[in-house]
Parts: sequence; C-alpha cells; structure tokens
Amino acid sequence: MKEKDTLTPLTRQYNQIKAKYPDTILLFRLGDFFETFNEDAVITSRVCGLTLTKRNNGAAGDQPLAGFPHHQLDNYLPKLVKAGYRVAVCDQLEDPALAQGIVKRGVVEVITPGVAIGDKILEARENNYVMAIYAHFKRNFNYYGIAFADVSTGEFQTCEVPINKFADIIEIISPKEIIISKSQKTILNPQIEALNIHPFITKLEDWFFEEKFANELI
Repeated sequence: MKEKDTLTPLTRQYNQIKAKYPDTILLFRLGDFFETFNEDAVITSRVCGLTLTKRNNGAAGDQPLAGFPHHQLDNYLPKLVKAGYRVAVCDQLEDPALAQGIVKRGVVEVITPGVAIGDKILEARENNYVMAIYAHFKRNFNYYGIAFADVSTGEFQTCEVPINKFADIIEIISPKEIIISKSQKTILNPQIEALNIHPFITKLEDWFFEEKFANELI
C-alpha cells in the first residue's frame, strides 16, 4: 500500500496546502485551535513557549504538534514574525456544521517580517524595511541594485551599491526581509548570512526582477 493511501483526509489536505508554502510556518485551523505540525510545530513551540506534543497519524507515525486557541492568534502571530519567520494563516472557509465531508480550508493571509503592518508586530521607534537586491556584473562596474520600502509608512527608495560597500549599506538600512532572485542565491546568500543583521530571505523567480515586469507593476 502506498504511503499516501494510509494518510487521513485531513493530513492529505494539510500536506497539499503546506506544499504551496515552503519555508513558511503554516497555522492550520482545526476547530477552535490553530495547529502546527512537524518542524513548524517544533519552531512554534520554541518561539511561543507552547507545549510540544505528538499526534497519531496512523501508519505514517506520530508527528509533532503545537497549537493555541484561535482567539489568541493576535498574541502568537507577532511572536513568530518578530522571530524572523514567514507565517501563513490557514483558516476554515466554511461552517464545519454545514460541511459535507472534510471542512474546506485555505490560506487567508501570509505575513513576512518585511511586510508586517500590525501594531503588535511593528516596533514604534524603528522602520520595518523589506528590501529587494539584484546583482549586476559588468566588465567595468560591478554593483547591486537595491530597492527598499517600509509598507507601514509608504516610504520607498532605490539605489545602486558598489560591491565593496554592500555590507555597510545593508546593515545601515537594516531590513527585516530581503528578496532575491533564485538564480542569484549562490551569490547573495553567503553575503547576506555574513552580515551582522539576520533578515528573513525570500527567493523569487527571475521574472520578478525583469525590467518589463517592474514597469508593468509600477
């Protein structure tokens, strides 16, 4: 029997949703609770001070579990985001009492450290920058194109930074999140990880950084 055939309908639903949000803490609504599973549960338990338990998952074995009452979302969500994690809130999309079979669920909100706007997440005396970086390497001039914004205030700036000034400029701006192209992760990841700050790193497809897409978006 294949492993997927031994999973419960709820576990299959969770796995399908989770697969769409890698590198993201998925808060999964189950009745009156938001639950996290596996590595998400380990992180959530540690960051939020919640008890880590185990849930029997049939033939697939036990899986780590950590959760909290749904009405406490505003208390625990800021803790995860402030700790530098990307969080997806998966809610119930229909009344369980009226559902035929498994309750429909879907992600209703994704919060990252750089685009958080809630008062309980933001620090009143400091900016909350999200930054995009793209490396340009030419024969006579190697530099990084940078754009950064504070979603909570509407501030937006762009600049070009020489390679030898990269670390200094990034640490001065101190973004909470940095967005890079997947094709440049081997170039940029080591440099970002060597900084004295520790922003959340989001990797997007190359076409997000193309001039045509940027012009259409603006």
